[in-house]
This record gives sequence, C-alpha cells and structure tokens, in this order.
Amino acid sequence: MASNRGISWKTFTGDSGTEEHFISIQAPEDLSFKEQVAFVNANYCDMQRQLSLSPDTAVFRRIFLSDVLNQASFIRESDLLDDMVAISIVQQPPLQGSKIALLAYHVKALQPFTKRRLSSKHLLVEKDGQRHLWSTRLCTCDHETSNSSEKQTKAIFDDLSAVLAEQKANLADHCVRTWIYMKDVDVFYKGMVDSRRDIFSKHGLTANTHYIASTGIQGACSHRFDLVSMDAYSNLDLVSGQISYLNDFDYLCPTKDYNVTFERGTTVSYKERRHHYISGTASIDKQGDVVHPGDVLLQLDRALENTDALLKSGAATLDDMMYLLVYLRDIADFQGVNRVLRARFPDLPIFIVQGAVCRPAWLIEIEGVAITKNHNPLLPSF
Repeated sequence: MASNRGISWKTFTGDSGTEEHFISIQAPEDLSFKEQVAFVNANYCDMQRQLSLSPDTAVFRRIFLSDVLNQASFIRESDLLDDMVAISIVQQPPLQGSKIALLAYHVKALQPFTKRRLSSKHLLVEKDGQRHLWSTRLCTCDHETSNSSEKQTKAIFDDLSAVLAEQKANLADHCVRTWIYMKDVDVFYKGMVDSRRDIFSKHGLTANTHYIASTGIQGACSHRFDLVSMDAYSNLDLVSGQISYLNDFDYLCPTKDYNVTFERGTTVSYKERRHHYISGTASIDKQGDVVHPGDVLLQLDRALENTDALLKSGAATLDDMMYLLVYLRDIADFQGVNRVLRARFPDLPIFIVQGAVCRPAWLIEIEGVAITKNHNPLLPSF
C-alpha cells in the first residue's frame, strides 16, 4: 500500500496470485470541476499503468460528488464511466475540499473472468465458478414522486429481487452488502427502515435467521425527486460454510435491539482469502446507546474500537482494512478527524465525506472492507 498527493492504494495478493486493488483518488480543491474530473481520470489511468492493471480488471467504481444534480452530466461524458464496470454515483461531498473523489476496485487474476451487463443497473461478474452481481444506482428515477421513502425503498428492493430471481438466486441467500442513501436521513430514515423490515420479513430475513450487511446514510442520486437510492453486492453461488456474520456483544448490541434490520458485518470465505464487509459502525455500546455525545474524536475512537471488535470476531484486525470510508455530520469536524486518521493509518485509502448518520447524536460513522488469508480447500476459489 502507498499514498501520494491525494492518491492512495492498497493491494491484497492471495496464494493463488489473484490480486485485489483498492484505489483512492481525491482531486485538488483549487481546480474547477472539469479540471478536477480530468485530474481524477488522468491519475486513475496512471495508477492502472503503475499497478499493471488492464481495463478489464476494473469491477467497481464509486464516484463521490459535492453537487450531483449539476455534476452528474459531466461525469456521464467522462472516461470514468464504462459499461463493463459497476459505477456508483452519489452526492456525499468529499471533505478535503474537492468536488469529486473516486474509489476504484480492481481484480487481477491469473485466469480471465467475464463481465456481462444484465441491465443499466446490474453487472454480472463471473469468476472461478461464482457469479458476483454488482447493482448500482438503484432508484426510482423520478417515477415515484410521492415523497414516500417507504414506497421508494420497496421499489428499489423489488428491482434487486427481480434480477436475483432471474439468475435463480434470492435476497436472503445471496445478497451480501447494501449501501442505502437518503436525501435527508433525519426525516426519511424511519420510512426506509420500516419498509426494509417488511421486505425482509417477506423474504425470510428475520431476527431468527440473519440480515444483510448495510450502511444507511445521508446521500443522494442524480434524480431530483428520489429520496432513496441504493448500491448492492450479491454472490449468486454461495455454498454452505462460505458466509458468516461478525458480532461482538461485549461492544455492540444486536441491531434488532433498536428495531433495525442489518448485520454488523458479514464475512465471505474463499479457498485462500476472506472478505469482511463492515457495515456502517458508530459510537454505540452494548445497550444500544450513543457513547460520547457531542465529542466527535471520542466517538471516532469508539467507532474504531467497535470495528476492531467486529473484525476480531472474524479473525481479522483494523490492519487488514483495504480502505476506510468515514461519514461526518458536521463538516467543521473534518480537520480533527482527518488529523487523527492520517496519523493512525498513514498509507490506507481513506475517504471522509459529509453524510449524516441515522441518529442526530451520532457525529461520525465508519465502514470498509477487510481482506485476510484463508486456507480451506473445500471452499470455492475467488
């Protein structure tokens, strides 16, 4: 892993030789938006050359924007979009001052894999006998203008469920991770939560089974009247013993204790690696209460402590994180949080964006992906 002038990356290489790369690029704040887009694209191309990544190794890109309604059209005309890459575009202003930031995920394998576009929102990646479905920019596209986060949430999950069914898969058994964005989380979060709870119950996801790792956070898509949008990752060929869930009840309570339905973290195991998907994690205790109200740096410490506890339940640590995504309610907290994180994780790709958390008293939330080695020849290869 390394970092340089707003550009950082981290690579995991398994025993099979397959590499996974997470690349972070954040533009200088003193450029115009078009110049920032050009900077991101040029340096992204340079990074691909430096890491010997051909274009077909790109799997997923998330583009963070400061003003999506005005900026999305420029992104659509840029080289950052590629029909054979899952592209997430979300309004969550990067807090180092730029108007755009990029998170890119590449897989470089010894054996080629295939990518197939199922629709404008769903990309199927087939590798070593497993099908990985990346679903991005799921929203109602302004068709539902009723100001109902409940109805929009249902429509979005219905879209995902229908595509899964077409591939002989389902929400309960195959969806691993979701990212749900709401325009005003303080107002519309409850509607999303209530709708998701009903949807999950109908699909057999209950407190007695399991849920899906998730982040529910403030953000917006490029459609003016959409209150809710979502990205999702599903593995359509999971086998018995391949998936497990991350919990440490000495630090955090089950999410059902405060009437929400998501997993704290989910691990997908392969023959020689394990992917640990950490949900949005805040400063919460085992009673479900907010810890350190009003102090963002103490909340950051507790959120990192909780994240480390979750990772340790899956035999991983914070050192195994491939990137860290940090959401702040108050942009005035950026400098202090950035200083702490850069000192603690100097080479890790870190994104700090504006995004209010579901409880006003939570000033900060973190999430990310960790990868560790595994040794289980009975599991599928990645």
